Amino acid sequence: DPTLLFTNAGMNQFKDIFLGISKKTRDYTRAVDTQKCIRVSGKHNDLEEVGRDTYHHTFFEMLGNWSFGDYFKKEAIEWAWDLLVNVFKIDPSKLYATVFGGDPKTGLAPDTEAEQLWPRVTGIPADRVMRFGKKDNFWEMGETGPCGPCSEIHIDLGPGRCDKQHVAGHVCAVNGGCARFVELWNLVFIQFDRRGHEELVPLPARHVDTGAGLERVTCLLQGKRSNYDTDLFTPILAATEALCGKKYTAKLGAGAEVDNAFRVIADHIRMLSFSIADGSLPSNDGRGYVQRRILRRAVRFGWQYLDLREPFMHKLVPVVGKVMGGAFPEVVRQASRITDIIREEEVSFLRTLDRGMAMFADAVAAARSAGHTQIDGGDAFRLYETYGFPIDLTQLMADEAGLSVDMAEYERRMEEHQAISAAGGKRKIDVLIGAPATDDSQKYLGAEGAGRILGLERGGQYVTQSGPLTEKDGPVGLVLDATCFYAEQGGQVGDSGTVTTDTGEFLVEDSIKVGATTVHVGQVKVGRIEIGQQAKLLVHPRRMDIRRNHTATHLLHWALHKVLGDHVQQAGSLVAHDRLRFDFNHNKAIAADQIAEIERLVNERVMANERVATQVMPIEQARQLPGVKAFFGEKYEDEVRVVEVGDEGHPFSREFCGGTHLDATGQIGLFKVVGEESVAKGVRRISAVTGSAALEHVQQTDRLMAGLVNLLRTSPDQIGPRIEAMQAEIKQLKKAKASGAANAVDDALAAILSSADDLPGGGKLCVGELAEATADQMRGGADWLRAKAKSTAVLLASRADGKITLIAGVSDDLVARGGHAGNWVKQVAGLVGGSGGGR
Repeated sequence: DPTLLFTNAGMNQFKDIFLGISKKTRDYTRAVDTQKCIRVSGKHNDLEEVGRDTYHHTFFEMLGNWSFGDYFKKEAIEWAWDLLVNVFKIDPSKLYATVFGGDPKTGLAPDTEAEQLWPRVTGIPADRVMRFGKKDNFWEMGETGPCGPCSEIHIDLGPGRCDKQHVAGHVCAVNGGCARFVELWNLVFIQFDRRGHEELVPLPARHVDTGAGLERVTCLLQGKRSNYDTDLFTPILAATEALCGKKYTAKLGAGAEVDNAFRVIADHIRMLSFSIADGSLPSNDGRGYVQRRILRRAVRFGWQYLDLREPFMHKLVPVVGKVMGGAFPEVVRQASRITDIIREEEVSFLRTLDRGMAMFADAVAAARSAGHTQIDGGDAFRLYETYGFPIDLTQLMADEAGLSVDMAEYERRMEEHQAISAAGGKRKIDVLIGAPATDDSQKYLGAEGAGRILGLERGGQYVTQSGPLTEKDGPVGLVLDATCFYAEQGGQVGDSGTVTTDTGEFLVEDSIKVGATTVHVGQVKVGRIEIGQQAKLLVHPRRMDIRRNHTATHLLHWALHKVLGDHVQQAGSLVAHDRLRFDFNHNKAIAADQIAEIERLVNERVMANERVATQVMPIEQARQLPGVKAFFGEKYEDEVRVVEVGDEGHPFSREFCGGTHLDATGQIGLFKVVGEESVAKGVRRISAVTGSAALEHVQQTDRLMAGLVNLLRTSPDQIGPRIEAMQAEIKQLKKAKASGAANAVDDALAAILSSADDLPGGGKLCVGELAEATADQMRGGADWLRAKAKSTAVLLASRADGKITLIAGVSDDLVARGGHAGNWVKQVAGLVGGSGGGR
């Protein structure tokens, strides 16, 4: 689902069905499933509660049953009660039901239907059916999408389970915020599509989504007081005990920091193991940044409360596999890879964690000494920028210290540090209610096609009534009954071209997929275009270059397996007209000779002019084909398209792929790797060009080589040695210059000391410039002045290559009198257009 970072509910994979935009037909209207879910961002974010209570998790399994336009409220309520009371044998006198009590702001009426059904079909007393507002009993997956009133089942675990008994005025109640009453099951009655902040549109059919967390059900059925006491978590807790030498005692509330740490670690290692196994990797943005935050949060808990000062999280991955591998074999199959990725992340963070914790302690001390209740936002930003502390981690630590963070200042500093990148102007449409499915089978038949214009996309809405479109109308999206345009998906960019009718021409700039609909984004170029017209379609000739790059991507994937090994898995790709990009799992840089071998293998297949063929078959049949590859992140229908390269019956490459391809590999012309880099821990990226772009790259390289030969006055084979000799000469000259500069620095330091001012109450004020001094020379100079003057405040500046460097230091006795080197250098840095602070 492109609107979500992670699957946060069981219903995500059925969203297109609820919206009525899926072209996929199913032979059932009811289903039962278990869904791996992660809730750490957006509307459904349980992160802050994890560890502090017994039942919130970032990763959990959602058990659900579903009605797709079939049964509705009565059956859902009746069957939920039957399972809990008659099958699970839960005492019905402990159960409560909640229903939606309406929302005057949005004009939503109370769900009186569900309210009346509960006593009638289950026998639960009417006074245990309780109304609650939108926050508790109106379910929404996100800012947009399917939604509706919900009815929850809660259980009373008894007064002894209340974890808020120490809170004055607390009253135990359903949705009262304590651990006595716990939600077991949520029955969602999906009736609407949320299109905007207060816009609800009735769905074409009504559906049911019921969900019960496996962890909470397990806790209840195993008779435990906490989800963490069940066999889903106890092996992980035991392994953590063995690593740190401390005991988990299941304590909650005040003084439970050690047990909170155990719970956080047990929860977070499950989230990390499953998200990495499913193809997401820690990084600096998107879902990867969420993973990095989660990992660093767990490492900090282990470091601070369990005295785990060495990487430890990765050692728990095999334990997750033992607990969960029977149901989810991917966490066992990929255990080694998951372990390596987590270990690298831990090592990276632990390098700076102790210094970051010291800086945090300084920030807390500074806030308290100034009588503030907030940590300075600039300090919080520096914790992020310098030591990798995500802001929510700093906020959590501040809360533990009884403080908050000045978020306004933090956000201001963040905006200064990094301008928010624009979306690139690319049209993004999540859903298009009412738009028909497009027959796009022509896209495989050539660059020319025909279709009838059925409607328009305007501002995310599907329109079937409109006057003639002209150039003045600006950008819109055309929806046709059939098309030969390939809509962007599977890493391949969308086609461009023209849609021509008897009265005008429409220039297609991009083609995008919205559900089963192809939207041709562009504007009228000549004349006018009208809904209902028949049209001729012509795809831009760049389609041939896209085909070259897509087929070459399959050859590259095959060659990577040959050269690097079978562990290589696709982690992302881009197929454009001017280049291809392929991301894959590999834990080290690719050597030059390996890249050369990859190029040789691919071009060998190009020169052999191998056959490229496709076939469509049922997905289960396709999965049985020898060597076939399918990819995480792709959405496959019941029938899939398989692309084969090589001899019929014995192809050397075989992949699930819906893209457009060549007829034979010889049409690639030439394949050339132009880049290899790391894009995340354990993920490498190869960029390459084909055809005329590859020829141009080779010719440009030749021109560059000829220029170097002329500039260096040497032969091509002597360029390397000539540059090495020049580097050695430069190094020798720099060394001679540094020797002279060191003498100048010594002289400057002596002058600064001799001209130092006396401070009131004793001590010296040493301020001066060390011209073109290095950072090491400045640090050494500050230490020399403090050693010579004993009681001193030192501020040194250096200017070199247009950059100003400042360093300040204050002796301990002056710190006791109120001196603060960080604040001092911060003030001075502002005068020269910079920023400063820190230890």
